Amino acid sequence: MTTPAPGAPEWARRRSFAIISHPDAGKTTLTETLLLSAGAIRLAGQVRARGENRRTQSDWMKIEQERGISVSASVMTYEHRGLLFNLLDTPGHEDFSEDTYRTLTAADSAIMVLDAAKGVEPRTLKLVEVCRLRDIPIVTFINKMDREALDPIELLEDIQEKLALDTTPMQWPVGSGNRFKGVLDLATEGFHVYQRPGQEREAGQPSEVVDLNSNMISEILSEEEMDEVREGAEVAKELCPPFKMQSFLEGHLTPVFFGSALRGFGVHELLDGLADNIPGPARVAADISGKAGEVEPGGKEVAGFVFKVQANMDPNHRDRVAFVRLCSGKFKRGMKLKTEMGKQLTVSSPTLFFAQDREIADEAFAGDVMGVPNHGTLRVGDSLSESGKIRFSGIPNFAPEILRRARLADPLKAKHLKKALESLAEEGVTQLFRPVMGGDFVVGAVGALQIDVMRERVAAEYGLEVDFEPAPYETARWLGGEDAKIEAFADRHKSAMAEDINGDPVFLAKSAWEVSYSEEKFPDVSFHRAKERSA
Repeated sequence: MTTPAPGAPEWARRRSFAIISHPDAGKTTLTETLLLSAGAIRLAGQVRARGENRRTQSDWMKIEQERGISVSASVMTYEHRGLLFNLLDTPGHEDFSEDTYRTLTAADSAIMVLDAAKGVEPRTLKLVEVCRLRDIPIVTFINKMDREALDPIELLEDIQEKLALDTTPMQWPVGSGNRFKGVLDLATEGFHVYQRPGQEREAGQPSEVVDLNSNMISEILSEEEMDEVREGAEVAKELCPPFKMQSFLEGHLTPVFFGSALRGFGVHELLDGLADNIPGPARVAADISGKAGEVEPGGKEVAGFVFKVQANMDPNHRDRVAFVRLCSGKFKRGMKLKTEMGKQLTVSSPTLFFAQDREIADEAFAGDVMGVPNHGTLRVGDSLSESGKIRFSGIPNFAPEILRRARLADPLKAKHLKKALESLAEEGVTQLFRPVMGGDFVVGAVGALQIDVMRERVAAEYGLEVDFEPAPYETARWLGGEDAKIEAFADRHKSAMAEDINGDPVFLAKSAWEVSYSEEKFPDVSFHRAKERSA
């Protein structure tokens, strides 16, 4: 991939990618340093600090600032080498895998961040599986080379064995930790010099490059280090396949870069690697006027889908923004768009993002991520188009692994609680089930931290004190089949029946065994672990 030729359509400049990693591999730090290197921000967040100072530019939610973790997906835009990049920062915490999955539906590629001392970790493994489901090409950044690290060959073998991905190192490092001197560009034989803390170049600037075959290199590397880098480069070329664009785009091969996000080293080279290689908007499968088809990025009709809804990003304005990935057409401010269910809305204040900073967009193109302010009209999974006849698919809800009853300290505020829980469920923070027999709402989550976030936001944004106590259920299943068969099952299990936020029937089971038993006894009813999100 190269920069589009002059006169190319505007959508051809777009590049949307997500950053995925195991918690603490340095994903949020890399996000900021990328933006800093691209000139999108002047100062990175205080990610080196602790406690009150640990506020990063992309972690805006109060619980994220307090705990120093990312639990929501941010969208940030920057320009580099004539291309417009949409960077989708995904939650690193495993309790938010649904949010990450939804975000990856809006990405055309991904950066996989690995800790140089640990290689491929369990969370990374799961995220790569999600990328595989969508055939998303992956660029690898091996981070924290300024700390003690595994041998580069060991790291490459780890990727190949655990992820079944061919690796092509674009660079080769010399040393790690206190011995780290920099990386050799294997294509140009230019050596990128790592500066020790306190000697760094101005923030966001590319590193100093010295030709490996020049006399100057002896001032940077000892003879032993020279032998080490030459030998490593030779071994890499022998063991690893050359970079092939087709293999990369098909998700079979990953180019590998090395560096330190915290020190800003190797990040400018990664920026260039993204500009050189990652793909722009592609065709997207969709149901068009009731028939299976594909939406082209160069198509005339404006069409896209909602992959995230975020309420109350600004506590001063009880706002609600739907994040829409545009898939075709040229959007203009003030356009009327319809959901696949026929709801029409005038998009008068569309926004482009940089974390908490936003600006009104007069126009947007395929590949862009646009914020659409609304008052509950849009939900995750909704499709938007000019005709209302295009429906995108593939954004699921997963069966929750934790179920909790929502108990109010003040029962008189039940209506407020209903509104709060429904709003957060529509965002996808958690799932919400209303028992058919009445009683307390049941909240479903993939992980415990989601419940903490729910409690925190209900208190901060709605002023409600809610206790989320254990429910007598272990899991939930969406029911499918003929209406009569589902009704017959529901009549036999009234106390375990509920409706989700869309009014669809849900079976709340006390155990996995009960699910298996019910499947056996009611073969005409299907019990689904996942359900496609739509209005």
